[in-house]
Amino acid sequence: MVDALFGRRSRRFLLGAEIPDGPLAHRSAHEPLALGETERDLILAAVGGNTGWHHSITRHERYAPHLSNYPGSASGRTFPSAAGFHTAEVFFTDDDGVHLLETRDAPPAVDRDDEGRLPLRELLRANAARVRTLSSERLWIPPREPYMEGHNTWVANRPGSLLVFPVADVAQHAIANLAFFAQNGYAIYDDVHRRPIPGLERFRSLVDVDDPLPLTFLDQYSLTEATAEVSTACYAGALVQQAIGLGGWTFNGIDRLTVLGASGDPEVPGLGFRYDEDERWALPNPTGLPGVFEALTPPHVPDMRAAVDRFAERKFGPGGPFHPDTPGPWKDSRRVRGSAQGHDEAFRELLALQAQYVYDTFGKWPATVPSVWILMYLQSHHLDLEYYDRHFAPGAYLPTHAEHLRRWDGID
Repeated sequence: MVDALFGRRSRRFLLGAEIPDGPLAHRSAHEPLALGETERDLILAAVGGNTGWHHSITRHERYAPHLSNYPGSASGRTFPSAAGFHTAEVFFTDDDGVHLLETRDAPPAVDRDDEGRLPLRELLRANAARVRTLSSERLWIPPREPYMEGHNTWVANRPGSLLVFPVADVAQHAIANLAFFAQNGYAIYDDVHRRPIPGLERFRSLVDVDDPLPLTFLDQYSLTEATAEVSTACYAGALVQQAIGLGGWTFNGIDRLTVLGASGDPEVPGLGFRYDEDERWALPNPTGLPGVFEALTPPHVPDMRAAVDRFAERKFGPGGPFHPDTPGPWKDSRRVRGSAQGHDEAFRELLALQAQYVYDTFGKWPATVPSVWILMYLQSHHLDLEYYDRHFAPGAYLPTHAEHLRRWDGID
């Protein structure tokens, strides 16, 4: 772990690559080499693998002795999520196509032993079984600006590489935070138009309507938490790269609208997410890929009340973190999960009133940030060590990199 952490570097030069000019010019003498099945599954499991039942959030004095009911998922994954909201899923592309790793709401498929350990091979197989293939072709991202930053055009998403990118449902994350605020006595007001939300006074018994939080704070809070979620997911994968000797790096230099499908170029469809445009917005707003990944916002739900109800069903319905029949890590998981308070009608009305006002006023939810968000990418590939031996002093790569092709791929 220490070697992986302190040996973490962006190692971009893969087998089959070429830098045609400059002081680090080099042309690989080798063909691209795709990751093997186990290599790929390790990286994917590190980025977004299911790790078992999470321990939830234990106590809040405001509504004790009830269990805190913030989380959206009953399962934990390899990366942290604010209050256990877990709104992101992991997409990836490689030589075999475009895929989705669905672990956000999946129950653990592998049990820990009495010492808390997970059997690695079984864990990899269980996570790999949750891969859904969306296309048999690598995601087409033109290797030129404006589709990707100029410094990435020679190396990003090249043959042989694995490109992983978590996608966050910021619309759902904002609903989760709106509920979090309300549970702690806060409502929001429209600080963009400098006016309160009409009808909020009906909910004085639930929130302090005289001292609400700014709407833009809710948006910034939600986007920042989602960013932390997708970033740490990629970082976890980057550490595993160092540990097993793969090259690659984490970066944000591919246009997110291009990847989602809102590039404006019909020759570059990306993932094909549906999106809207409005003269009030500076950029298009993707909302989801129908039947695959749909943010909790219209048009994927009829209105924001339906979005709130679907959010509550995720938490309190079968398989959710606060359904008594959902297994868990406690000796009496049924009693623990069942002790959480549900979102009653008044609470749902409060959330829906605020969210619907935002949607009606701004034409989207959330108001000032994207409904769906990509930031970080993780690319994994096989390194061409000849490049590093030619241009770098000793120590440019780890022993794991020096030994990788022999140990993992049987290549001397």
